[in-house]
Amino acid sequence: MAEQGAITTVVADRAFLECPRWRDGRLWVSDLYTREVLSIDEDKGVRVEATLDDQPSGLGWLPDGRLLVVSMVDGRILVRGDDRDPRSLSVHADVAHLATGKLNDMTVDPSGHAFVSTFGFEFRSRSYVESAVLIHVAPDGAARVAADDLLFPNGSVILGAADDPVRVFVVAESMGNRLTAFDLDRNGALTNRRVWAAFGPEVPRTSVRDAMAASQVAPDGICLGTDDTVWVADALNQRVIRVAEGGEILDERRFGTGVFACAVGGSQHDVLYACAAPSSSEHQRRDTREASLLAVPI
Repeated sequence: MAEQGAITTVVADRAFLECPRWRDGRLWVSDLYTREVLSIDEDKGVRVEATLDDQPSGLGWLPDGRLLVVSMVDGRILVRGDDRDPRSLSVHADVAHLATGKLNDMTVDPSGHAFVSTFGFEFRSRSYVESAVLIHVAPDGAARVAADDLLFPNGSVILGAADDPVRVFVVAESMGNRLTAFDLDRNGALTNRRVWAAFGPEVPRTSVRDAMAASQVAPDGICLGTDDTVWVADALNQRVIRVAEGGEILDERRFGTGVFACAVGGSQHDVLYACAAPSSSEHQRRDTREASLLAVPI
């Protein structure tokens, strides 16, 4: 594994940052409990891109460049207007009738097909780990369940070129100790489900606490690495790891605090960003400002 460079703080004093994305020379990120979507340039300048009445989560873009934002609690995907006004948000898709619990992260492909993960249950240490669905939202806003029986699906990535007839869709199962893959066609259909990377044996579903105690990795937010590898924010072990298909850990960056999502960016695409906080507990984070966006060279 490569020697780790110095960790720098890009943004501090936030509530809880999630779902970072690198686009147009800026790092975009949601702050759940201030209900803002932010973007940060390489000089650490911060701009508010969207302000919600609900908690924002997953981010993505339609082919025409309009921003999509997951509205977690009310079960909607919002789209920002062409004027880029942070309050100019309308409903792209209402998926509340399909969702199992709150909405979570989201990946949008270049054609505008969005894949939205869901919690599956009320996330508490003693909660039974119930299965959840992954929702597909077509470019026109039509929505359907794309996959079910997932154990807290979270971050996701798409491997392969945009013009490939079949690509590989990989989603983190945070309560499943694994990454799961599907074949993805140009219409947004997922088939051929399989385990892409297992970090250990099956874990119990009796409670979140039991599942976490038996897991080697709690894959949370993920992003693309080089050579069809995936960077994984390991919510259990204060690190981001780079994983190959099959589960081999090729590289890691340790942060000394909880890390819950990641993105690769920078002008040379050589910076790993991590959303950090002392914990992911809503009651601990909602009224605090202890979260930060960290960066380390790769």
